[in-house]
Amino acid sequence: MLRTASTAIAKRAILNSSRGVPRCAAPRTMTFHSSLHRDEEAKEITPTEPTSKGGLFGTGLSEWFALPIGITAAVPAIHFNWYVVNEETQLLAVFVAFCVACYTQGGDAIFKALDDKTKLMLKEHNDAEDKVIAALETKRDFLKTNQNMVEDFKAINEIRDKGYQSLNSAGAVKPLHDFKTQMERILNMIVQEEANVKEKTKTALMEEATASVTQQFTSSKALKKAALSAAIAQIKGNTSDTEDPVRNEFVQFFKAKGESIAKTADGSEEKLQREAIITKINAVAKSEGFFFEFGADGVPKVSASQTA
Repeated sequence: MLRTASTAIAKRAILNSSRGVPRCAAPRTMTFHSSLHRDEEAKEITPTEPTSKGGLFGTGLSEWFALPIGITAAVPAIHFNWYVVNEETQLLAVFVAFCVACYTQGGDAIFKALDDKTKLMLKEHNDAEDKVIAALETKRDFLKTNQNMVEDFKAINEIRDKGYQSLNSAGAVKPLHDFKTQMERILNMIVQEEANVKEKTKTALMEEATASVTQQFTSSKALKKAALSAAIAQIKGNTSDTEDPVRNEFVQFFKAKGESIAKTADGSEEKLQREAIITKINAVAKSEGFFFEFGADGVPKVSASQTA
């Protein structure tokens, strides 16, 4: 039985070896390195054909023929008890048969499984490399962006110095400008107050004059007759030969009023008006922080808040 099995194994090995070297027996080399260029890794090295020289004992035959020759030579060795077949030999024969069958029948599948795993590992490695390269490129761009930071800070300091110089120049001019604005405000206030006083005085005089003239025309029949005659003449258009008694009475009133004021004027009314104006001006100067204020005599002086 062992002889029959050995002969069958030898015939099968010779048959398989005569078909040529299986595709999975061709050596494959896959480069695996860390670099940016992976075009060469994608190129698969083509299997090389076995040369006619060399081989089994220099005969040019494939080394696979050593297996059937060895098994054939083992038959007389066993027959003449040159080699005793025991359990280990049988186990070895079965293992060799299994290896040959697995290599010849399932070699492509095993190679494909290992090759797919290798490609998957290479893809994961390339993805990791891409992430690292992207991170390094981001860091490089950041460093390139910040390499002019020292010059930027120098430019900022120069701009700050120029800004301080401009502020100092403006600080020297600003008080003068503020003082000019304050003086214009005070002068406008004085003009406005004088205009208000003048208007009030004019209104009071006109009211007094109107009351006085009205009283005279009411109590004097001659003035009433003269006013009626003047009105009739104006209606007729004879204004050149008649005088207006109303106008004359107003003129007489203002002349008398002027003479009365000239006799009784002692400057007290003007003093009161000036004190009222100074009080208003000082209130505004204090509330708005002016550089100056007016004394009781109307002379401006430095404000107390500025000397403190």
